[in-house]
Amino acid sequence: MRWTVAGRDLLWHRDARFWDRVSPILFPIVGWARDGMIHVDGQAYAMGVHGFAAGETFEVVGRAEDSVTLALRDTPQLRARFPFSFRLEVTYTLEAASLRVDFVVTNAGDRDLPYALGLHPGFAWPFAGGQRDDYVIEFAEEERASVPRITDGGLFAADHRTIPFTGRRLALNDALFANEAICFLDGRSKAVRFIAPDGTAIELATEEFPHLALWSRPGAPFICIEAWTGHGDPEGFSGDIREKPSMRLLAPGDAAKHAVTMCCAGP
Repeated sequence: MRWTVAGRDLLWHRDARFWDRVSPILFPIVGWARDGMIHVDGQAYAMGVHGFAAGETFEVVGRAEDSVTLALRDTPQLRARFPFSFRLEVTYTLEAASLRVDFVVTNAGDRDLPYALGLHPGFAWPFAGGQRDDYVIEFAEEERASVPRITDGGLFAADHRTIPFTGRRLALNDALFANEAICFLDGRSKAVRFIAPDGTAIELATEEFPHLALWSRPGAPFICIEAWTGHGDPEGFSGDIREKPSMRLLAPGDAAKHAVTMCCAGP
């Protein structure tokens, strides 16, 4: 809900006029399911955008001076919406200028667990003074200058739109987000920097998250830099959730680890 470095607020202050979240966890899907439904063994289940984890209460299962571990387990109520057994653990570890988020997804059932996972932090824009249009995103590697077009229903179209890169940098402005999120699927970069006019930067580095996305709303005082393992349904997709592109299948008893580290450094 809040992260500060040297007295500077880096996450945005939630405002329901624009968006009623700050840094939600996305699970067991990322993005939109077609018609708000997933399908398992021929049965349809209602599933909202980015799944249900962000709206659930996690249990505190561990704490230390600089960290806390939270867990979400399946319940009869959740299995009525997602018929798989799972355990999702999230550990937040705080250092002077960084915040690390570790995830462990465990299959607690007796059949393969399909899942997608994401972290969706909204950073204050601007966070270090100056004008919003003077901020840039810098990718660790050069990325393709085209991204999938997102339909009005939040699905991934087969065609792409062009992104105005200058080398590895993307100048930020409201026009970029007039047509939904900018999604870099299977991108080269495992880290990006959100850079203020004075050179102060927030860096987000990922482990076992193949996709990155940028999202805001025109005029909103935030930008989201999102780490995803999966993405929204392709346009026209109507198959079983285990057949959806980018979903991961975890064998019974297995666990998968993912991590995001955010740090802030001055010029």
